Amino acid sequence: METELSEFERQMRREINTFMDNDQATRRKAATTPPEWPSEPGIEATPKAPRSKPGGAPRTGHRVKLAVRTKHLEADTVFEHVSSSISKIEAQLEAEKAARKAGYPIIGYVIETTRL
Repeated sequence: METELSEFERQMRREINTFMDNDQATRRKAATTPPEWPSEPGIEATPKAPRSKPGGAPRTGHRVKLAVRTKHLEADTVFEHVSSSISKIEAQLEAEKAARKAGYPIIGYVIETTRL
């Protein structure tokens, strides 16, 4: 039993040492050599043009859905506003202002706020 355990310990120690040596060699290699990117034959490496935003839509911000009404005893309707603000609370305030400007004086509650 003891020989099996000591053999197992020796085997594990060898595997750990091998792993650590490979890991350190990889780190040294990465620190001293520039990365080699694989390229397809016949295609030269050309710098890519910067991408523009699709459709002019904001890439950061929040989409806020509010429950709004025009009268006190009316059913709630959903008002959706897209804000470029990274602050959730600021986006909700912008949505409430936009809803009031659109003719909904009564803001019920926030249905959903999602990040863009």
